[in-house]
Amino acid sequence: MPSNALLLLSRILLAALFVPSGFHALGDIAGTSGYFAGLGLPLPMLAAWGTGLFELLAGLLVLVGFQTRVVALLLAAFCLVAGFIGHYGQGGGDAMLAFLHQQMLMKDIAISGGFLALAVAGAGAVSVDSRRS
Repeated sequence: MPSNALLLLSRILLAALFVPSGFHALGDIAGTSGYFAGLGLPLPMLAAWGTGLFELLAGLLVLVGFQTRVVALLLAAFCLVAGFIGHYGQGGGDAMLAFLHQQMLMKDIAISGGFLALAVAGAGAVSVDSRRS
């Protein structure tokens, strides 16, 4: 498969995680805020709105391939921060819950790696970035 097709596929797959997540966070802002409050974050309502908007907009930008290198770097950092805040050391005394949080943290780290690779490679030929250059 040509590299431009793989770059398009990778953008679609990565966006498929963030666009729905952003919609969900914004669609249930009280639940999202409650989750952030449970993590001990200050200003959980502001964090919920900011996170939801960021996930939605950044996901759409990756999908269409606009400012892909910059957005991919931001999403890589976001994944690491979100992973460590939301999953590192979570689970309390429940071994199964601790295992699940560990797996979620590793997933976030892996997704961050995917975004770093996208930041290096760029969006490819099928993108707004390509049309603009």
